[in-house]
Amino acid sequence: MKKMSISAPEAVKTGALYASLAGLAFVFFFPFYYMFIIASHPRETMFRTPPNLWFGGALWDNVHRLIFVQEQVPFLVNYANSVMIAVLTVVTTLFFCTMGGFALAKYDFRGKKFIFVFILSTMAFPPFLNIIPFYRMMVAFGWINRWRALIVPGMANAMGIFLMRQYMEESIPNALLDAARIDGLNEFGILTRVAFPLAKPGMGVLAIITFVGSWNNFLGAFILLPRLQSTTLTVALNTLNAVSFGEFGMVYAGTAIAILPLLVIFFLASRQFISGLTSGSVKG
Repeated sequence: MKKMSISAPEAVKTGALYASLAGLAFVFFFPFYYMFIIASHPRETMFRTPPNLWFGGALWDNVHRLIFVQEQVPFLVNYANSVMIAVLTVVTTLFFCTMGGFALAKYDFRGKKFIFVFILSTMAFPPFLNIIPFYRMMVAFGWINRWRALIVPGMANAMGIFLMRQYMEESIPNALLDAARIDGLNEFGILTRVAFPLAKPGMGVLAIITFVGSWNNFLGAFILLPRLQSTTLTVALNTLNAVSFGEFGMVYAGTAIAILPLLVIFFLASRQFISGLTSGSVKG
Protein backbone atom coordinates (compact mmCIF):
# COMPACT_ATOMS: atom_id res chain seq x y z
CA MET A 1 0.00 0.00 0.00
CA LYS A 2 1.20 3.46 -0.82
CA LYS A 3 1.49 5.90 2.00
CA MET A 4 -0.56 9.01 1.54
CA SER A 5 1.66 12.07 1.54
CA ILE A 6 0.52 15.53 2.48
CA SER A 7 1.80 18.41 0.41
CA ALA A 8 3.46 21.38 2.06
CA PRO A 9 0.56 23.81 1.38
CA GLU A 10 -1.94 21.33 2.86
CA ALA A 11 0.27 20.83 5.90
CA VAL A 12 0.52 24.59 6.41
CA LYS A 13 -3.24 24.94 6.03
CA THR A 14 -3.88 22.13 8.52
CA GLY A 15 -1.40 23.57 10.99
CA ALA A 16 -2.96 27.02 10.71
CA LEU A 17 -6.42 25.52 11.27
CA TYR A 18 -5.35 23.67 14.41
CA ALA A 19 -3.50 26.74 15.69
CA SER A 20 -6.62 28.86 15.20
CA LEU A 21 -8.77 26.30 16.99
CA ALA A 22 -6.26 26.12 19.85
CA GLY A 23 -6.28 29.91 20.10
CA LEU A 24 -10.07 30.04 20.24
CA ALA A 25 -10.13 27.28 22.86
CA PHE A 26 -7.65 29.27 24.95
CA VAL A 27 -9.72 32.45 24.65
CA PHE A 28 -12.87 30.69 25.84
CA PHE A 29 -11.16 28.61 28.53
CA PHE A 30 -8.95 31.29 30.09
CA PRO A 31 -11.74 33.23 31.94
CA PHE A 32 -12.74 30.03 33.76
CA TYR A 33 -9.12 29.24 34.55
CA TYR A 34 -8.49 32.77 35.84
CA MET A 35 -11.62 32.60 38.00
CA PHE A 36 -10.22 29.56 39.81
CA ILE A 37 -6.85 31.32 40.11
CA ILE A 38 -8.41 34.34 41.83
CA ALA A 39 -10.47 32.10 44.11
CA SER A 40 -7.27 30.49 45.40
CA HIS A 41 -5.59 33.73 46.49
CA PRO A 42 -6.12 35.90 49.59
CA ARG A 43 -7.60 39.34 49.28
CA GLU A 44 -4.19 41.05 49.61
CA THR A 45 -2.71 39.44 46.48
CA MET A 46 -5.87 38.79 44.51
CA PHE A 47 -5.66 41.79 42.17
CA ARG A 48 -1.95 42.54 42.20
CA THR A 49 0.01 43.74 39.17
CA PRO A 50 1.20 41.76 37.28
CA PRO A 51 -1.76 39.44 37.75
CA ASN A 52 -1.47 35.99 39.29
CA LEU A 53 -1.40 33.23 36.69
CA TRP A 54 -0.97 30.27 39.01
CA PHE A 55 -2.87 28.91 41.99
CA GLY A 56 -2.35 30.28 45.46
CA GLY A 57 -2.77 28.62 48.83
CA ALA A 58 -5.92 30.32 50.09
CA LEU A 59 -8.58 28.33 48.24
CA TRP A 60 -9.62 26.17 51.17
CA ASP A 61 -9.60 29.20 53.48
CA ASN A 62 -11.94 31.06 51.12
CA VAL A 63 -14.22 28.02 50.83
CA HIS A 64 -14.21 27.54 54.62
CA ARG A 65 -15.20 31.15 55.23
CA LEU A 66 -17.88 30.91 52.53
CA ILE A 67 -19.53 27.79 53.97
CA PHE A 68 -18.84 27.87 57.71
CA VAL A 69 -17.95 31.43 58.74
CA GLN A 70 -20.15 33.96 56.93
CA GLU A 71 -23.80 33.96 57.99
CA GLN A 72 -25.37 36.35 55.47
CA VAL A 73 -26.06 33.65 52.84
CA PRO A 74 -26.94 29.95 53.46
CA PHE A 75 -24.66 28.79 50.64
CA LEU A 76 -25.16 25.02 51.02
CA VAL A 77 -28.95 25.43 51.22
CA ASN A 78 -28.97 27.54 48.07
CA TYR A 79 -26.69 25.06 46.32
CA ALA A 80 -29.07 22.22 47.20
CA ASN A 81 -32.00 24.33 46.01
CA SER A 82 -30.33 24.87 42.62
CA VAL A 83 -29.56 21.16 42.24
CA MET A 84 -33.11 20.07 43.10
CA ILE A 85 -34.77 22.69 40.91
CA ALA A 86 -32.50 21.89 37.96
CA VAL A 87 -33.04 18.13 38.28
CA LEU A 88 -36.82 18.44 38.60
CA THR A 89 -36.90 20.86 35.67
CA VAL A 90 -34.91 18.47 33.49
CA VAL A 91 -37.06 15.43 34.35
CA THR A 92 -40.40 17.14 33.80
CA THR A 93 -39.25 18.98 30.68
CA LEU A 94 -37.93 15.78 29.10
CA PHE A 95 -41.20 13.96 29.70
CA PHE A 96 -43.65 16.60 28.52
CA CYS A 97 -41.58 18.05 25.65
CA THR A 98 -40.83 14.56 24.30
CA MET A 99 -44.51 13.67 24.55
CA GLY A 100 -45.53 16.88 22.78
CA GLY A 101 -42.87 16.50 20.12
CA PHE A 102 -43.90 12.89 19.51
CA ALA A 103 -47.53 13.90 19.03
CA LEU A 104 -46.64 16.63 16.54
CA ALA A 105 -44.20 14.40 14.67
CA LYS A 106 -46.12 11.12 14.41
CA TYR A 107 -49.85 11.86 14.64
CA ASP A 108 -52.20 13.53 12.19
CA PHE A 109 -55.03 15.48 13.79
CA ARG A 110 -57.09 18.55 13.12
CA GLY A 111 -55.28 21.79 13.86
CA LYS A 112 -51.83 20.18 13.99
CA LYS A 113 -50.18 22.76 11.72
CA PHE A 114 -51.82 25.65 13.55
CA ILE A 115 -50.63 24.33 16.92
CA PHE A 116 -47.10 23.87 15.62
CA VAL A 117 -46.99 27.37 14.11
CA PHE A 118 -48.42 28.83 17.31
CA ILE A 119 -45.73 27.09 19.37
CA LEU A 120 -43.04 28.44 17.06
CA SER A 121 -44.51 31.94 17.22
CA THR A 122 -44.14 32.05 21.01
CA MET A 123 -40.38 31.74 20.55
CA ALA A 124 -40.32 35.08 18.73
CA PHE A 125 -41.17 37.09 21.85
CA PRO A 126 -38.39 37.91 24.34
CA PRO A 127 -39.15 36.37 27.76
CA PHE A 128 -38.78 39.66 29.64
CA LEU A 129 -41.84 41.10 27.86
CA ASN A 130 -44.21 39.01 29.97
CA ILE A 131 -42.48 39.41 33.33
CA ILE A 132 -45.24 41.55 34.88
CA PRO A 133 -48.26 39.43 33.83
CA PHE A 134 -46.32 36.25 34.64
CA TYR A 135 -45.49 37.56 38.12
CA ARG A 136 -49.13 38.52 38.71
CA MET A 137 -50.16 35.00 37.70
CA MET A 138 -47.71 33.46 40.16
CA VAL A 139 -49.02 35.73 42.90
CA ALA A 140 -52.60 34.72 42.08
CA PHE A 141 -51.61 31.03 42.21
CA GLY A 142 -49.81 31.52 45.52
CA TRP A 143 -46.56 30.22 44.04
CA ILE A 144 -44.20 32.97 45.19
CA ASN A 145 -41.30 31.42 47.13
CA ARG A 146 -42.33 28.01 45.77
CA TRP A 147 -40.10 25.99 43.48
CA ARG A 148 -43.05 25.13 41.26
CA ALA A 149 -43.00 28.71 39.95
CA LEU A 150 -39.70 27.92 38.21
CA ILE A 151 -40.51 24.33 37.26
CA VAL A 152 -44.13 24.08 36.11
CA PRO A 153 -44.32 26.95 33.52
CA GLY A 154 -41.42 25.54 31.50
CA MET A 155 -42.37 21.86 31.55
CA ALA A 156 -43.74 22.04 27.99
CA ASN A 157 -41.70 24.89 26.56
CA ALA A 158 -41.70 25.75 22.87
CA MET A 159 -38.00 25.16 22.27
CA GLY A 160 -38.11 21.68 23.82
CA ILE A 161 -41.20 20.62 21.88
CA PHE A 162 -39.73 21.96 18.64
CA LEU A 163 -36.41 20.21 19.21
CA MET A 164 -38.00 16.84 20.00
CA ARG A 165 -40.50 17.13 17.14
CA GLN A 166 -37.74 17.77 14.63
CA TYR A 167 -35.63 14.95 15.99
CA MET A 168 -38.33 12.27 16.17
CA GLU A 169 -39.86 13.11 12.81
CA GLU A 170 -36.79 11.71 11.04
CA SER A 171 -35.35 9.33 13.64
CA ILE A 172 -38.37 7.16 14.46
CA PRO A 173 -39.77 5.22 11.48
CA ASN A 174 -43.53 5.01 11.21
CA ALA A 175 -43.28 1.31 10.32
CA LEU A 176 -41.85 0.59 13.75
CA LEU A 177 -44.79 2.32 15.42
CA ASP A 178 -47.25 0.34 13.30
CA ALA A 179 -45.47 -2.88 14.27
CA ALA A 180 -45.77 -1.94 17.94
CA ARG A 181 -49.52 -1.36 17.50
CA ILE A 182 -49.90 -4.74 15.83
CA ASP A 183 -48.12 -6.32 18.81
CA GLY A 184 -50.76 -4.84 21.09
CA LEU A 185 -49.05 -1.79 22.58
CA ASN A 186 -51.30 1.14 23.36
CA GLU A 187 -50.25 4.68 22.45
CA PHE A 188 -48.73 5.45 25.84
CA GLY A 189 -46.80 2.18 25.70
CA ILE A 190 -45.49 3.13 22.27
CA LEU A 191 -44.35 6.45 23.69
CA THR A 192 -42.57 5.01 26.72
CA ARG A 193 -41.22 1.74 25.26
CA VAL A 194 -40.47 2.73 21.67
CA ALA A 195 -40.24 6.52 21.28
CA PHE A 196 -38.35 7.31 24.49
CA PRO A 197 -35.51 4.78 23.91
CA LEU A 198 -35.07 5.82 20.27
CA ALA A 199 -35.12 9.52 21.19
CA LYS A 200 -32.34 9.29 23.81
CA PRO A 201 -29.77 11.35 21.81
CA GLY A 202 -32.28 14.16 21.29
CA MET A 203 -33.40 13.94 24.91
CA GLY A 204 -29.76 14.16 25.95
CA VAL A 205 -29.37 17.44 24.07
CA LEU A 206 -32.57 18.80 25.60
CA ALA A 207 -31.47 17.69 29.08
CA ILE A 208 -28.15 19.55 28.79
CA ILE A 209 -29.79 22.72 27.48
CA THR A 210 -32.50 22.59 30.16
CA PHE A 211 -30.07 21.96 33.02
CA VAL A 212 -27.77 24.81 32.01
CA GLY A 213 -30.73 27.16 31.55
CA SER A 214 -32.22 26.26 34.94
CA TRP A 215 -28.86 26.48 36.72
CA ASN A 216 -28.15 29.94 35.28
CA ASN A 217 -31.68 31.30 35.74
CA PHE A 218 -31.07 34.44 37.76
CA LEU A 219 -34.00 36.67 36.81
CA GLY A 220 -36.70 34.06 37.43
CA ALA A 221 -35.30 33.07 40.82
CA PHE A 222 -34.71 36.71 41.79
CA ILE A 223 -38.34 37.63 41.12
CA LEU A 224 -40.19 34.47 42.14
CA LEU A 225 -38.03 33.25 45.03
CA PRO A 226 -37.23 36.40 47.02
CA ARG A 227 -36.78 34.55 50.34
CA LEU A 228 -33.10 33.72 50.77
CA GLN A 229 -33.69 30.25 52.22
CA SER A 230 -35.72 29.14 49.20
CA THR A 231 -33.82 30.84 46.37
CA THR A 232 -31.12 29.48 44.07
CA LEU A 233 -27.36 29.77 43.94
CA THR A 234 -27.22 32.58 41.37
CA VAL A 235 -29.29 34.89 43.57
CA ALA A 236 -27.34 33.83 46.66
CA LEU A 237 -24.02 34.74 45.04
CA ASN A 238 -25.39 38.10 43.96
CA THR A 239 -26.55 38.74 47.53
CA LEU A 240 -23.19 37.63 48.92
CA ASN A 241 -21.39 40.03 46.61
CA ALA A 242 -23.58 42.87 47.86
CA VAL A 243 -23.19 42.18 51.60
CA SER A 244 -19.66 40.76 51.85
CA PHE A 245 -17.98 44.22 51.82
CA GLY A 246 -15.02 43.40 49.62
CA GLU A 247 -14.57 39.76 50.61
CA PHE A 248 -13.93 38.80 47.03
CA GLY A 249 -12.24 35.55 48.01
CA MET A 250 -15.55 34.12 49.23
CA VAL A 251 -17.43 35.43 46.21
CA TYR A 252 -14.98 33.97 43.70
CA ALA A 253 -14.79 30.70 45.62
CA GLY A 254 -18.59 30.45 45.52
CA THR A 255 -18.61 31.27 41.82
CA ALA A 256 -15.99 28.61 41.14
CA ILE A 257 -17.98 26.01 43.06
CA ALA A 258 -21.16 27.06 41.24
CA ILE A 259 -19.57 26.64 37.82
CA LEU A 260 -18.19 23.15 38.52
CA PRO A 261 -21.40 21.22 37.61
CA LEU A 262 -21.58 23.01 34.26
CA LEU A 263 -17.94 22.23 33.47
CA VAL A 264 -18.42 18.58 34.45
CA ILE A 265 -21.51 18.31 32.25
CA PHE A 266 -19.66 19.93 29.35
CA PHE A 267 -16.68 17.58 29.50
CA LEU A 268 -18.75 14.43 30.11
CA ALA A 269 -21.61 15.13 27.73
CA SER A 270 -20.05 17.12 24.89
CA ARG A 271 -19.84 14.05 22.65
CA GLN A 272 -23.45 13.14 23.50
CA PHE A 273 -24.48 16.72 22.73
CA ILE A 274 -22.84 16.69 19.30
CA SER A 275 -24.16 13.23 18.39
CA GLY A 276 -27.66 14.25 19.49
CA LEU A 277 -27.58 17.29 17.26
CA THR A 278 -26.36 15.35 14.23
CA SER A 279 -28.41 12.15 14.67
CA GLY A 280 -31.35 12.02 12.34
CA SER A 281 -30.09 14.99 10.33
CA VAL A 282 -29.50 12.81 7.26
CA LYS A 283 -32.27 10.76 5.69
CA GLY A 284 -31.81 7.24 4.45
